[in-house]
Amino acid sequence: MKDHPAFRIGKRTAGYLIRIITLLIATSIVAFILVKLSPIDPVQQYTMGMADVSEEQRQAIADRWGLNDPPVQQYFKWAMAALQGDLGESTIYRRPVLNLIGEKFLNTLALMLTAWVLSGLIGFTLGVIMGVFRRTWLDGLIKRICLVLCSVPTFWLGLVMLLIFSVSLGWFPIGLSTPIGVASSDVTFWQWLHHLILPAVTLSFMQFANIALHTRQKMVDVLESDYVLFATARGESKWSIVKRHGLRNIMLPAITLQFASFAELFGGAVLTENVFSYPGLGSAASEAGMAGDVPLLLGITLFSAAFVFTGNLIANLIYGVVDPRIREGSSGG
Repeated sequence: MKDHPAFRIGKRTAGYLIRIITLLIATSIVAFILVKLSPIDPVQQYTMGMADVSEEQRQAIADRWGLNDPPVQQYFKWAMAALQGDLGESTIYRRPVLNLIGEKFLNTLALMLTAWVLSGLIGFTLGVIMGVFRRTWLDGLIKRICLVLCSVPTFWLGLVMLLIFSVSLGWFPIGLSTPIGVASSDVTFWQWLHHLILPAVTLSFMQFANIALHTRQKMVDVLESDYVLFATARGESKWSIVKRHGLRNIMLPAITLQFASFAELFGGAVLTENVFSYPGLGSAASEAGMAGDVPLLLGITLFSAAFVFTGNLIANLIYGVVDPRIREGSSGG
């Protein structure tokens, strides 16, 4: 019975469900504690700029948001509502958190997917080139560029990209995801893409360097292995060896690293969106943190954790397809 495929699939699915539920509970508790420890007063931030707000009105706002309740009661009240699909209402946008996340996530998803694809293609290609031409001037040049990009802060690179390509050259808009003054329904695909390119390229630059360096090392290990030396002795050409042995053996590690970059990519998206004033989840999370918008901040935190977990889950499934030994090992354990 335990060896039946349906049993193994059910066991694995139950394990994934338990893990994601545990992850979301732990994430929500940690996020809630950090928000409560923050010195920012949500009521003060909400009433900032309003004239003649009395202390009674401030207390009324705090009572309406449940801020006067004990922290444990606040958390359980929010958690019970979240289980029913109600993440509350944003105090700065005055809109349901779930609707805001859905709206902002579309922008962030477009940015992340574009940067993710670019970083994977650029990083893998450069890694293969460095591995094939190892110990040459080309390998040294690309390696130095990658090492520099690994140490450059995202916000600094974003500012440099803005100064060069937006301010000096005027090739791309300075910020936002759509032209100013144009209704979202009237924005064309090319206008949307024009605003997306620069932040996506900036975000991809922060990711492809690690992929390139990792792929280079794997390619070097393959090309210096005994079976490649034997293939060379048999008379196989260099490019035939790279195609038949190199690419096939480095594909799985490259996929592993590419999907493992989901969490880091989302963290980079937060900084990138703030630099380019891009209206996604990252900029919304920063606004929520600065304004003490607890419902929006908790909602984005939970959604981000679930998103990263889903990316890792997809990676695990792909590993099983690419290398059946991984699938057999996980099912046997």
